[in-house]
Formats: sequence, structure tokens, C-alpha cells
Amino acid sequence: MTDKSALPDPADFAHVSEWVFDLDNTLYPRHTDLFSQIDKKMTAYVRDLLGLDHDAAREVQKRYYRDHGTTLQGLMLHHGIDPSDFLEKVHDIDYSWVKPDPALGAAIKALPGRKFIFTNGDTPHAERTARALGILDHFDDIFDILAADLKPKPAPETYDRFLARHGVHKDRAAMFEDLPRNLVAPHALGMRTVLIVPTNLDRVFDEVWEHEGRDGAHIDHITDDLAAFLLAAVA
Repeated sequence: MTDKSALPDPADFAHVSEWVFDLDNTLYPRHTDLFSQIDKKMTAYVRDLLGLDHDAAREVQKRYYRDHGTTLQGLMLHHGIDPSDFLEKVHDIDYSWVKPDPALGAAIKALPGRKFIFTNGDTPHAERTARALGILDHFDDIFDILAADLKPKPAPETYDRFLARHGVHKDRAAMFEDLPRNLVAPHALGMRTVLIVPTNLDRVFDEVWEHEGRDGAHIDHITDDLAAFLLAAVA
């Protein structure tokens, strides 16, 4: 049986010319104090909107995230909120926690072909994050939740929209993600799939369902070191 967590054989990526990366907890490690800030902002948003205490608001937030792909989608469907207001408030965070990652930048720059960020967040957040990492200039474009017409991953139609918008050839594409469920559709499309995991799952995951499917057939590779993985993939 193939060890999915082993460094890749370059032959497995010889056909890839379209490199697609999720943003949060993928291009930077989960232990970076960034998405945790967004998570707290989302809880506060739900609390203020619905007049709930912290624990009840967090339960609603996480339920919407689980059931609808994003907390935003759940709030739009059930409460008709203004998505622009939500995105602005939850991304009002301190980006100084994100440090430059020269190794990752060099690895992404060396990839042959086009590179994209495909995120359930918005473009300003993706730009600020990628700029802080020192990797923004290596990407051809960003496909965000607004480009997705506010329909988040893992909805299959969102991947179709991404492919069509950028003319991405699915049989020459690889998708990098930290959530197993967000790799189901790319795998079905014929994209090579890579799951990014933290070095200590038990410590950083507070939602058990988030890593359900990690051992699924739709995951081609697993890594906890994106830069090293990319360098090996094109060696």
C-alpha cells in the first residue's frame, strides 16, 4: 500500500501545470495565530447578531460551518445578513502574526505553470496574508468567495466556476487543502489532491468532523510540510 504521507514521486506531478492552493491553514501553519483570530471574530458576530451568550453563539457558528461550508453561508441562508459586512468585520485582524516564509516562497516560485489561491475568504484577506508570507507575487490570481458567487467549498459547482473562470485544465491540476471534505470534488474532477495536516492533530483540531475523511480514497497525498512537499514534487 502506498504511504500517502511520504514525499511524492516527481512522476506523480509531471503532468501538473495548474497549482491550486487553499489559503487559511494551508499556506500558513495552523499554529499561526491568524485563523484563530477570524474564528473568534465570527463567534462575536453571531453573538451580537442573535443576542446569544458566547457558548451558544459558538455552537451556532460551528453548526453553520459544518452544515453549509462556511459560517457566512449559514448566516446568509438563515438570517439574511450582508456578506460584505461580515467579511469586513471578521477579517479585521492582526496580520503581524504571519511571518515571511522564504522556503515556501522559493518552492512556489519554482513550480512550473500557473498558481492560484482558491479561498472561502475574500481577496483582501488573501492578499494581506500572502503578502505577509512573502509569496503574493508568485500567484497568477486569487479566486475568492465573491468570485464563487458566495457559494463556498465544498460545493462542486464552486470548483466548476473556478475552473471555468481561469481556464484551468482539471486533468493537469493539483489542489492543496487542509480540509478533507474540500478535496472530494477536486478528486472527482480528476485533479491530484494533497491534504495539508498539522504536526499534532489532537492539539490543534477542536472540531472532530474537520479531519473526517483524512484516510479517504479522494486524498492522494498527505503532508505537514508544504514547502518540502512542493520541492520534492518537482525535483
